[in-house]
Amino acid sequence: MCGIVGIVGHSPVNQLLYDSLTLLQHRGQDAAGIVTCEDRKFFLRKNNGLVSDVFRAEHMMQLKGNMGIGHVRYPTAGCSSSAEAQPFYVNSPYGIAMAHNGNLTNAEELKAELYKDDLRHINTESDSEILLNIFAHELQNLNKLDVSADDVFTAISAVHKRCRGGYAVVATIVGKGVLAFRDPFGIRPVVYGSRDTEQGKEYMVASESVALHALGFKLERDLAPGEAIFIDQDGNFYHQQCAENTQHTPCIFEYVYFARPDSIIDDVSVYKARLRMGDTLVKKILAQRPEHDIDVVIPIPDTSRTSALEVAYHLGVKYREGFIKNRYIGRTFIMPGQTQRKKSVRQKLNAIDLEFKGKNVLLVDDSIVRGTTSKQIIQMARDAGANKVYMASAAPPVRYPNVYGIDMPSPREFIADGRSEEEIAREIGADWLIYQDLDALIEAVQKGNPALKHFDCSCFDSQYVTGDVTPEYLDHLEQLRSDSSKSKREHADNLAGIDLYSSQ
Repeated sequence: MCGIVGIVGHSPVNQLLYDSLTLLQHRGQDAAGIVTCEDRKFFLRKNNGLVSDVFRAEHMMQLKGNMGIGHVRYPTAGCSSSAEAQPFYVNSPYGIAMAHNGNLTNAEELKAELYKDDLRHINTESDSEILLNIFAHELQNLNKLDVSADDVFTAISAVHKRCRGGYAVVATIVGKGVLAFRDPFGIRPVVYGSRDTEQGKEYMVASESVALHALGFKLERDLAPGEAIFIDQDGNFYHQQCAENTQHTPCIFEYVYFARPDSIIDDVSVYKARLRMGDTLVKKILAQRPEHDIDVVIPIPDTSRTSALEVAYHLGVKYREGFIKNRYIGRTFIMPGQTQRKKSVRQKLNAIDLEFKGKNVLLVDDSIVRGTTSKQIIQMARDAGANKVYMASAAPPVRYPNVYGIDMPSPREFIADGRSEEEIAREIGADWLIYQDLDALIEAVQKGNPALKHFDCSCFDSQYVTGDVTPEYLDHLEQLRSDSSKSKREHADNLAGIDLYSSQ
């Protein structure tokens, strides 16, 4: 999962891009990058680390120009040692920089095509570089000295025909403008907005609406599946549907975990969706345990707070903040490497003993993936004096890999793999465990926008909407995503003497 942003303004956009990336930092903590354009030149800064670590005053001063794009990275199949920060750049044709959120399911096939047929070299393991070169090749095939919005849309149409998977893309062409497009299934989110200034209208594209609102841009709408937009450097706006046979199936895990609660994705308030997840979850709790003995509901911060509030309200018990979070530790779900993940939990959370001692506690989390974090948190609750510790998940059991841009581990590393709910409860040390039903989760999100008829729920039901995910592909993905494989790659990179902190 990554965060993308693009801005065309009438004054320097470096600070706006920086601020946008800080607002999208929750989508990726591995690397950050910005490229701006002025006088037919790109100015690029990217590096591993958080936004605040990557950009210093001297870097910001060098990012000149009234248009640009930015990216925060979370490695989908790699690990934190991979120095593949975005945006990526190619000099032909015209000069193009691109940033991408998602995952191509036919990346290996495309990489071979680029080498054999398009005579293009791919220098990293990132499918974002593949996507950039596919677009560049299709634009170059038009064989034009200048490029128009129609030319951009023609090239994007060809990209959609060649590329499969989930992707939201932002790019900039030297001296021309900023473009953005979304995959034909609308799996990964992207929105655009505008604001009026004395010099004229300015436009912004971002993964989530929160970035627009915080910077004074009015949310116009989400990009439709397969749609592309192009804003030239003078602020003229163009849009076009560039894909055939589109089907709107946004990733439901955005609403469960990834997106900020103050964002609106595909006309659904993430906050309201999570409230409804709490409503449906508590109905199941009361159906199974109408005479419950729960004394207090405590969320596992931060994503589950909204759902936990509703659970406590309808149970008629107290809601308490039992864990205090260290704000300087990243999101453990997206941390590469199980050793680092385990170490981070104790550093990240500290229990308030008074809220646990002698009580029957219901812990509410947004989801349970590996279960290692849940196990440690339950033990922390017991160490703090809890009498009984129950666990509720606002999402169904995660049993299958996500192939569209979320770095879920090998299925064998899922706590739910091959286990019943009772077995999972024993494994994580809970006295009782309850999961949200998938139909209830879909209902909670869909109620915000009844026009959404389908969702990508593949990590819960193994139904891959693009229709091209084979057992062989899943086996390949498992080899890439297992913690042991990531550790081996990281060790190999270190032995090779790769400088993780080099930058352009």
